Amino acid sequence: MKSPRKMMFGLPPSKKKPSPERSLDDGAGNPSAERDQAFRRAIFAIPPGKVSTYGDVAAAAGYPRYHRFVARLLHQDHWDQLPWHRVLGADGTIKTSGASAKEQRARLRLEGVKFNGDRVDPAAFLSRGKQGRPPNEHEE
Repeated sequence: MKSPRKMMFGLPPSKKKPSPERSLDDGAGNPSAERDQAFRRAIFAIPPGKVSTYGDVAAAAGYPRYHRFVARLLHQDHWDQLPWHRVLGADGTIKTSGASAKEQRARLRLEGVKFNGDRVDPAAFLSRGKQGRPPNEHEE
């Protein structure tokens, strides 16, 4: 048997089985287009002046643990088609960089979202069941 290193670099990609979370099909028979539509609906449901996390959007869409797919969708979709600026990292920070981070912060401020340093004020988070808002460092 080959070592894991040789297997990783020596096998063509077609011989490796994709993990269910990374494949285009979610394993339940739902193609990625249906999943992406569910993500879009969850993102559109975030009202102005409120924010949510990538993970909360994925859970609200019925795909818990698919936060990376939400990020990919937001990165690939046209910026003017979704309220992308209302989706943040789990720690309440903006995860984009450069000009898009400045744009996201400006859009959130226009909607009345307040910041505590680099983090969005916890009051701006939608509460979605157990996931809720990220913990404030000063809370116990």
